[in-house]
Order: sequence, then structure tokens, then C-alpha cells
Amino acid sequence: MGHREDLLEGAKRCLMEKGFLRTTARDIVKESGTNLASIGYHYGSKDALLAQAYIDMVEGISDAFDGGGEIRGEPGSIERFAEVWSNIIGTMREPGSLWRLSMEIVVMGDQLPEVREHLARAQREGARGIVTLFHGGREEDLTEETVDTLGYFYLTLMMGVMAQWTFDPKSAPEAEQLTEGLRKVIEGLTGN
Repeated sequence: MGHREDLLEGAKRCLMEKGFLRTTARDIVKESGTNLASIGYHYGSKDALLAQAYIDMVEGISDAFDGGGEIRGEPGSIERFAEVWSNIIGTMREPGSLWRLSMEIVVMGDQLPEVREHLARAQREGARGIVTLFHGGREEDLTEETVDTLGYFYLTLMMGVMAQWTFDPKSAPEAEQLTEGLRKVIEGLTGN
């Protein structure tokens, strides 16, 4: 690996160990075996490097959302909704979950303006990707209106689930509870 990749891997380890606010440039350099100048050269700033490391980590964990490509429920079905949520919640159970780090970013966003800006752009792509998890199809075929509505609906639901699992995993909802809640919403809206 070159310095760029070493920095990225070192930043990932630092994020999981210390979080955003407590990770220093010196921590990353020590963890990656590189030098301080290489952070600026390859990423522009420590915060930009940490943001990229976080995005890479989220992209890596999102592979688990589709169960390794084995989602059995029909696109758009209630069965698929339950299955995808079961996969997502499964990633929240893991010790040292990335989602705890995500909550730090949400809470401390005002103190991390460069990180916040970088992640806000990535969030749109996340909204695009999550729609295809639940509804199938290809990300490039989604309209902007679908991303703005359905994509952000799922991201908002995910943020709430993430907060509950981070705050109190013992009482956080399981996929079955979310699915039953959705059924009740549909029944209330349709009268069926």
C-alpha cells in the first residue's frame, strides 16, 4: 500500500478507537506509519481524511444490508422490507459498531463543518442506494424525486433506528416490530 491507502486504513482504526473529535493528525500518522505532511498532500486535511475513512467504512458495512446479495423478498414487498431491516439491524448488534461513530457525527456535526459538508454529499448517494435495497433496480435509473422522497424516508427511518440501538440496545426495535408498524401504517392509510 502507498501512503494514501495507509493513511485511510490508519484513520479507520483511529475512528473506531477514538471517534472523530478525539482523533488527532498525530494519532493517524502513528497508526498508519506515515508522516504529517502526507495527510495534507493526499487528503487536504485531517477532517477530510476522517470523512473519507468514515464513508469507506459505511460503504463496507452496507454490503451486509443485502445479505451478501441474497435478498429473497420481491422488490417493494413487505417481506423484503423485513429482510433488509433485519440485515441492517444485524450490523448494529456488533460490538464496537460503526453506528455509534455515526451518532457522534450527528451530535457533533456543528463542530465538524468540513466533515459535515463532505458527508452531506455522500448522504445523497446513500439515499439512492438504500432505495434499490428495498425496491430493486439500478441506482442510476432512479429519479431525483425518488431519491428526495423514498430515499430520504428510508434514511430518516435508519437514523431513528440507529439512535435507538446506540442509546438502548435492549429496547431497540427489531425488524419484525418495524415491519408490523409499517403494516399498521398501511392499514390506517388504506382502511384495510
